[in-house]
Amino acid sequence: MSAVLEIGSLIVASEDVRGGRPRIAGTGVTVQRIVRWYRLGLTPEEIADRIGHLNLAQVHAALTCYHANQVVIEAEIATDNTTAEQAQNETTAEVNS
Repeated sequence: MSAVLEIGSLIVASEDVRGGRPRIAGTGVTVQRIVRWYRLGLTPEEIADRIGHLNLAQVHAALTCYHANQVVIEAEIATDNTTAEQAQNETTAEVNS
């Protein structure tokens, strides 16, 4: 009989990697990245296929983490989007001046 994988070991967070954001253990792939692909309409299977070094259990763990912490992760995504928009606006202003 093979050992059962502890589900809680699939998602980790440490301040020295990706700013402490939750990510898939052993990778730099954040839960946010998985969520963004999921929001675009990709299924967990498609996400695992596109990010070839992830397996389906890892993708589902990331989505579970998201659903369990949705308010916090949504706020982080909104902050990232605002920061990206500001950087884009500054770049556009510099190019146009």
